[in-house]
Amino acid sequence: MPHVESGMTVGLFGGSFNPPHDGHVLVAETALRKLGLDQLWWMVTPGNPLKDRNNLAPLAERIAMSGKIAGNPRIKITAFEQALGQSFTARTLEFIRARNRGVRFVWVMGADNLRNFHRWQNWRRIVGTFPVAVIDRPGSTLAYLSSPMARTFSHARVDEDRALTLAFRRPPAWTFIHGPRSPLSSTALRSAKSG
Repeated sequence: MPHVESGMTVGLFGGSFNPPHDGHVLVAETALRKLGLDQLWWMVTPGNPLKDRNNLAPLAERIAMSGKIAGNPRIKITAFEQALGQSFTARTLEFIRARNRGVRFVWVMGADNLRNFHRWQNWRRIVGTFPVAVIDRPGSTLAYLSSPMARTFSHARVDEDRALTLAFRRPPAWTFIHGPRSPLSSTALRSAKSG
């Protein structure tokens, strides 16, 4: 895990990053700015349990590509989940919380993940562990109104203009952040490369 100090605010941005692209960088930069984060951990996962692993590039390759594209010293590329021997976000977040007392974390995800977030293992526990920031992605703007997560936790939604307070709120708390959107997707990039 990257080094942090008590009192810091840190965004947790996990994904396969297969491959990482400018859309991921835009989500990370938007989160840093709109949430007032000291750091953002770009967590390259060994593999997503909900995705086909047959087309998954080696972890070391995805880490190296992420490091090349991120470009901001406050973005820390890490793949510590591999050492945990699992890929379930709820368990990872509990591990992070237990080892980083005094640090305020926010789970950061692109809005394209919000549509299927209720399929993630223990998704309610994820929302109950840390505040969640959902960053707009093309074709997913309305997901914050219609997704099961948004409906289930509608009472915990924080207005976007108060996003700077998110890290200081007791979960469940979440916000949807609008902003510039990149049309890039890892799936499209893989298809173009193989085609």
